[in-house]
Amino acid sequence: MTPAPHADGRVSGGRVSGGGAVGGQGAGSKAGGTRLLLIADTHVPTRARDLPERVWDEVDAADIVIHAGDWMDVGLLDSLEERSARLIACWGNNDGPDLRERLPEVARETIDGVRLVVTHEAGASAGRDTRMAKAYPDTDVLVFGHSHIPWDTTAPRASGQGGLRLLNPGSPTDRRRQPHCTYMTATIDGGALGDVELHRL
Repeated sequence: MTPAPHADGRVSGGRVSGGGAVGGQGAGSKAGGTRLLLIADTHVPTRARDLPERVWDEVDAADIVIHAGDWMDVGLLDSLEERSARLIACWGNNDGPDLRERLPEVARETIDGVRLVVTHEAGASAGRDTRMAKAYPDTDVLVFGHSHIPWDTTAPRASGQGGLRLLNPGSPTDRRRQPHCTYMTATIDGGALGDVELHRL
């Protein structure tokens, strides 16, 4: 069961975890495929001194950490590069030259046949699915941030062949007007994305 989105894609129900220990095993040891951790808009140290300990536990459990921009400081990038088994990331609109020198505006990777794009901004929520499907026709999963609002939709393709999954994990440190700080986990197994779960902090 995946998170249940509102009609506009915002996620507020379904598989949402609130507390307790982080599940999973270390990088490369999980039998159910490649474990992903999705985060964005961490804003360290302006909005928080560090990531929550639960998120660091998830970093340790993940095979791949995905960060969709707005880091604010290279210190967190250094720490995630050192601690994560693998990091896929981009810069955000609040990130300065030091981060932009080390990260792309758009990151593209293929993981077990799943074509992944990570970018910070996906524009206004109205019409987002259609715009992104046109902008990224050769992509299976688009991870984005910027709004701090969790999002999970699948945009149909004009060709009718599958769809583009759009995921925004929210922010683990700056909830803004959302009821909770959040992040996401997922798996890629057998060429498919699954087990997408929104976690509340």
